[in-house]
Amino acid sequence: MPNYPTLDQLHDTLSHKDKIRILFVCLGNICRSPAAEGVLEAIVNEAGEAGRWEIDSAGTGNYHIGQLPDKRMRVHASRRGIELTHHCRQVRATDFDDFDLIIPMDGSNEQNLRRLAATEQQESKIIPMAQFIDMALRYDYVPDPYYEGAEGFELVLDLLQNGCARLFDTLRR
Repeated sequence: MPNYPTLDQLHDTLSHKDKIRILFVCLGNICRSPAAEGVLEAIVNEAGEAGRWEIDSAGTGNYHIGQLPDKRMRVHASRRGIELTHHCRQVRATDFDDFDLIIPMDGSNEQNLRRLAATEQQESKIIPMAQFIDMALRYDYVPDPYYEGAEGFELVLDLLQNGCARLFDTLRR
């Protein structure tokens, strides 16, 4: 298991940057990662820091390229005031140079990303979403809601709102 930086170390490394670039990653870029993108964008916009952040999402698989996020995720996010307009894309090799943090939703996607990273520096940018989720929520990954009912989508949004708020608080000036 990689030795992830602490939240304090991330703050020291990234909070001084003029632009913070975050890429969220799940398997198909249809549920979890576009939801994380939308959640963090909402937090950043509410804080008046939109110009300082570049937020995107991608999938390790190529199943849904060009599609909007899953309709169920869009509906559940919309009920929380979050509009998901991202069009699904696959992770590119250039993402490792273009982003400061690459945040997978679970261990499988983390392993896929580590295989794609060409250098140790690129690999060091991979930090799982679970590192930002308050452990009181008792989840060490963001579960895939694709084959679940409404509760699965709500759980994912709860986890992402917690984790993205902690990520934002860590990296704000």
